[in-house]
Amino acid sequence: MALFDLPLDELRRYRGASTAPEGFDAFWSATLQEARAYDLDARFEPVDTGLATVEVFDVTFAGFGGHPVKGWLTLPVGTTEPLPVVVEFVGYGLGRGLPHEHLLWASTGRAHFVMDSRGQGSGNGGGGATADPVGAGPAYPGYMTRGIDSPENYYYRRLFTDAVRAVEAARSHPLVDAARTAVTGISQGGGITLAVGGLVPDLVAVAPDVPFLCDFRRAATLTDRHPYREIGLFLRTHRGRTEEALRTLSFFDGVHFAARGSAPALFSTGLEDLTCPPSTVFAAFNNWPHEDRSIEVYDFNDHEGGGPYQEAAKLRWLRSRL
Repeated sequence: MALFDLPLDELRRYRGASTAPEGFDAFWSATLQEARAYDLDARFEPVDTGLATVEVFDVTFAGFGGHPVKGWLTLPVGTTEPLPVVVEFVGYGLGRGLPHEHLLWASTGRAHFVMDSRGQGSGNGGGGATADPVGAGPAYPGYMTRGIDSPENYYYRRLFTDAVRAVEAARSHPLVDAARTAVTGISQGGGITLAVGGLVPDLVAVAPDVPFLCDFRRAATLTDRHPYREIGLFLRTHRGRTEEALRTLSFFDGVHFAARGSAPALFSTGLEDLTCPPSTVFAAFNNWPHEDRSIEVYDFNDHEGGGPYQEAAKLRWLRSRL
């Protein structure tokens, strides 16, 4: 795929196709207050994995609506003092997988917490273990239009709230140093990372890779690749509901969360990425207010982005921040 989006010099100035809706901050403040009315009830059960260099805990905590959400906490074997923690969110359709799939961050001497995504985890990898018990109205198959009739009903309200609570659960473990918390993720995980970066004020590092869920108004008309295409296919059937849908999506746009970020940030994008077009990523990056921000640009890569090269970049970048 040749370059299809804006030229790089324009990408470095592009800030998005929409503004935050009225009531954005009040909506998220009320949502998190409602979630915190439930006891976090974070439980950590040791798991016998056969791995010699790490200790793994099967985690359950209360997310949106008090619903049980799963995760893995992985620590270097023999940990006795609190460690900095990397909290990770996974891509579209994925779940937390199996413990041996998540060894990178514990190998650096840090704690690692990976959150399961409610209702997902059946599309690839080692699967997931978290249900989404909340129903919704008519939707196109996938997650992008579930509850799109209103911000209160939208699927990502539940998932983003789970993610904030995942940070709180990770920080509650006695061998985690809550003051040294970073968040990261790829694609959908990158979009969740941006949401958490805008909703949790005391993170020390935020690293979204090829983030999804950004600049919905542009993304839905620029690319016909899934998952963004789910929005257009829904609206092709439900004619006349475009502005209603876009209003709902505006409460979950990574660009608006990015504008509220307060930690150092490392982004990445691929200039041939048809899944998460580079202009949508740059829109979030260009709105990130912290002076310590940078973006890795992979000129001839699609949605795989930097892959292992970006992992190496994050390892270098986090040395001085976590």
